[in-house]
Amino acid sequence: MRPTRAIELGTGLFVLLGFAALFFLITQITNREFGLGETGYRLTASFEQVGGLKAGAPVSMSGVTVGRVESIGYDFTEYKASVALRIDGRYDRIPDDSDASIYTAGLLGGQYVAISPGGSETFLSDGDQILFTQSAIVLENLVSKFLFSKAAEAGGGKTEETDQK
Repeated sequence: MRPTRAIELGTGLFVLLGFAALFFLITQITNREFGLGETGYRLTASFEQVGGLKAGAPVSMSGVTVGRVESIGYDFTEYKASVALRIDGRYDRIPDDSDASIYTAGLLGGQYVAISPGGSETFLSDGDQILFTQSAIVLENLVSKFLFSKAAEAGGGKTEETDQK
């Protein structure tokens, strides 16, 4: 009976350690370098397609997180998705001709906004809009285009004359 008790305690300890590791991973995934409060300044950008971009997603420049996506809405005047970005006040020298693109972090990662700096001497400030944007690439659209092109290649080149011969 003694070995059974040791096995039960070991199993319980293993399960508890598993839950602790899971809790640690969750806190690391949701860790934010700075909050979405009123610190910093707000920019907007319009995109044709935002894909799976979510509020709270990082905004980065050269791989450095400079802000977060504050909100995502739909603009009925432009018929585009309007994305509000909260940029940390430390990064106040972003040229006003910079462009914003939506990328995916790795194969299974979440989406984020990447800002590529322009060469202007004037900088974006609170309430400005990033004019140059590149929408998210939706994987389903790429796959369907690839399959359609392969189907056209396989069926292409035939005419009615070659079918009758």
